[in-house]
Amino acid sequence: MENSFRQEHPNPQFQRNSWINLNGVWDFEIDFGKSGRERKMYETGNFTKKINVPFCPESKLSGIEYKDFMNGVWYRRTFELSNCSSKRTVIHFGAVDYMSCVYINGHEVGTHRGGYSSFSYDITEYCRDGENTVVVYAEENMHNGLQPVGKQSRSFYSHGCDYTRTTGIWQTVWLEFTPKDYIASFKLYPDISASSLHISAELNGLGKFSAKASFEGKECGSVTFVKKAASGNIVNVTLNLSDLHLWEIGKGGLYDLDLTFGEDEVHSYFGMREVRLEGNRFILNGKSIFLRTVLDQGFYPDGIYTAPSDEALINDIKISMDMGFNGARLHQKVFEARFLYHCDRLGYMVWGEHANWGLDLSNPMALHSFLKEWLEIVNRDFNHPALIGWCPFNETWDYDGRQQLDDNLLLVYRTTKLLDRTRPCIDTSGNFHVHETDIYDLHDYEQDVDKFKHTYSELAKGGSIIGEGHVHRQQYDFPEYRALPLFISEYGGIKWDVDSNNAEAWGYGAAPKTEKEFLDRYKGLTEVLLSNKNIFGFCYTQLYDIEQETNGLYTYGRKAKFDPEFFKKINSQKAAIEG
Repeated sequence: MENSFRQEHPNPQFQRNSWINLNGVWDFEIDFGKSGRERKMYETGNFTKKINVPFCPESKLSGIEYKDFMNGVWYRRTFELSNCSSKRTVIHFGAVDYMSCVYINGHEVGTHRGGYSSFSYDITEYCRDGENTVVVYAEENMHNGLQPVGKQSRSFYSHGCDYTRTTGIWQTVWLEFTPKDYIASFKLYPDISASSLHISAELNGLGKFSAKASFEGKECGSVTFVKKAASGNIVNVTLNLSDLHLWEIGKGGLYDLDLTFGEDEVHSYFGMREVRLEGNRFILNGKSIFLRTVLDQGFYPDGIYTAPSDEALINDIKISMDMGFNGARLHQKVFEARFLYHCDRLGYMVWGEHANWGLDLSNPMALHSFLKEWLEIVNRDFNHPALIGWCPFNETWDYDGRQQLDDNLLLVYRTTKLLDRTRPCIDTSGNFHVHETDIYDLHDYEQDVDKFKHTYSELAKGGSIIGEGHVHRQQYDFPEYRALPLFISEYGGIKWDVDSNNAEAWGYGAAPKTEKEFLDRYKGLTEVLLSNKNIFGFCYTQLYDIEQETNGLYTYGRKAKFDPEFFKKINSQKAAIEG
């Protein structure tokens, strides 16, 4: 079995030199009855299969390719350690879907609930010199309404815009070694006007904390702080920069950041960029920009939720930029930190979103399931310059005829704003804004260009939107449109199936009959939005096909359906709001 996949460091924004990648071949077993803990699988379990981590067992690359529901799954592998008593050992998991329990040498070290957020455990006391064993158990229940599942199909077959499921480990697993005194976490706050970076670091222990910045190899500033017993765990310092280089769309522009605390060293980076809303405009580094974004759902034919390689992550950004898009809505999935790193590096803007589909928001317990994981997501991704906004929910509908609890959305929105005041937050994308939001966004899949244009004709003159089709929540009183910055965060979805024999092909509305009709429709819909001085951005559905959904501009295998230069020419036109 192949064991060389995904060996790169999973999180370049928080990287130590001393680490071990645990991806590769693990023992594996399916636990249909969820009885493995009772049978003490973590001690003496009989594992009859092999799996290639970090790929989910549903995927081809895992070597399992089992597509039916799996209530529970078990993983096991060994690793070698030396001089355990002289260092702190931490095990990290990029993501495990959904509830997981981790054992080291037969000892339970922790449980985690949430299929999309990263987590870690200090396993120092359970490790020994020589061979060690890690066992991971994961289970899920996609049908109880208390688990965010995103676009994973809750039926046996994929259908419409729901696709193959992901169970268990689907992101990198790695070990990390630190001194006894170490840097636990940090948040970065760029200050462009002062040419400085404010750093808020959580430090465990006492000693000297230093931060040094450089740009393309040239040192640009440093700062030092001595942490004493009375200082508390949080240290705030300001690093003044001798040279200011702004993070730019399509170019990036990252500073290297080296942090030291006693013997602990962490390598990171940052971008000098600020975002804000001003009137009806989206402002990046003091300039009004138009968000020319595309919907990216992060699925792969052979890896499902997991890209087969680092190059595949980069390619998804490049093929989008080849068509003139300057960013993406990362839709109904929390993308791995490595992908965000490439967005940072290439100057590609993204919206962060959780996978809320499947969540019963009429149930108060849904918030219990959702909020803790969302806080972990916001904290993990806070420092990425490419991430320019948050959207915790997408299209929150009532559930089995029961009205959603709108206060759930309000609480998540307000909590997000408390955690991060540096970015705008959309309470829920498309359906339905209910209390508070920084941005009013709509999903509009009208395929008739003239009707689409009519909808926004009065808005361009300073008026309102003429009807909102399926996006208006008729039974509630929230106004159809308020004087907020407006983002058409889903449109298009034009169906174009390159496999005419695909009886399951799915897309929005009536498909064009010719290539010319497709291109004319794309041009017409897109130029309606670009020419409206009261719309600050769009998000086209979608970048590539996924299984039976065939409204991508690329096939599922990332082959362009049409000449990318056509779309680049349309998308790159100057928008009215940029004038």
